[in-house]
Amino acid sequence: MSGPVSDAALWGALPLPALMLDGAGAVLRINPAAEGFLNVSQRSAAGAALWDLLQVQTPPVAALERAQASGAPLFVDELAIGAARARCSLSIAPMEAPPCATLLVITPRDPAGQGLHEGPAPRAARSAIGMADMLAHEIKNPLAGITGAAQLLSMTLDTADRELTDLIVSESRRIVALLDQVERFGDPARPDLRAINIHDVLSRARRSAQLGFAADMRIIEEYDPSLPEAWADPDMLQQVLLNLMKNAAEAAAPGGGVIRLRSWFEHGAHLRGEGGAGARLPLQIEVVDDGPGVPPALMDALFEPFVSGRESGTGLGLALAARTMADHGGRIAVTSQPGRTVFRLSLPLAGPGEAR
Repeated sequence: MSGPVSDAALWGALPLPALMLDGAGAVLRINPAAEGFLNVSQRSAAGAALWDLLQVQTPPVAALERAQASGAPLFVDELAIGAARARCSLSIAPMEAPPCATLLVITPRDPAGQGLHEGPAPRAARSAIGMADMLAHEIKNPLAGITGAAQLLSMTLDTADRELTDLIVSESRRIVALLDQVERFGDPARPDLRAINIHDVLSRARRSAQLGFAADMRIIEEYDPSLPEAWADPDMLQQVLLNLMKNAAEAAAPGGGVIRLRSWFEHGAHLRGEGGAGARLPLQIEVVDDGPGVPPALMDALFEPFVSGRESGTGLGLALAARTMADHGGRIAVTSQPGRTVFRLSLPLAGPGEAR
């Protein structure tokens, strides 16, 4: 006869995303289902502000405070949560008399009001990522041997045959680059957050793109020169921008198209929630392209890992971008129609209230 189930086992087995808050409203821990749903690790989530982590534009602050003050559970319906703006309901359950811990359970819903994630689906996604990470590490070793052998073999061949060994080398390197993406997604680095000028980052990303994959594209810059500094990791932010610009270049018609880079300060983004609470993300960056647009069938899952609209795509680029923005305390959003796709990055200000 088996013994009693531990609290840790129960927490890990919960099929729905769940978060535990302390008395001050900061996140104490999240379960594995929440890690998969929010694309954030337990380590990154611990200590984060709740509404910043959930990326809710209009947080139900009053509802949470009411539940905590009364000690009675409360249900909130129709919230858009996460970078993908998934429609969810939120169950708030104070665990003990205030001001002790509070349990929040997220129930994702589809347009018909039914659960999107059933059973252990988020855990299955995490297991798939973990398996892919392990395989990536194991595959890279023999690939290095194949590449070296092809390079040695090419020294003894004539020009026509060297084309075949060159193909082996180039394809092996392409596979290694894909495996590097998988490994970065499975074990992301923590951002080195500091005060930065986002226009310096935008300029570096533009120059890099125009010297490489966007050489045939016309890039238009529309910047607000008066923007204050952002609180971000410049290298990680540049990588997100390059990923978005590369997607735009790959979607463009032969001969190139137009990429528009915009920046501005959105005053209304200072205070999005009730009572002046919520995400403080006034610095806005947009990457706009004139390509064919995102297929409607992919819009709801665009920031999920292994989802791609291209036959040769890995489906990790936008998932990495969403995770990076979440680690910055920011958000990424997309709107798309034929001829105009807009990816918007929202970032916090650098300063006493943001450098946490």
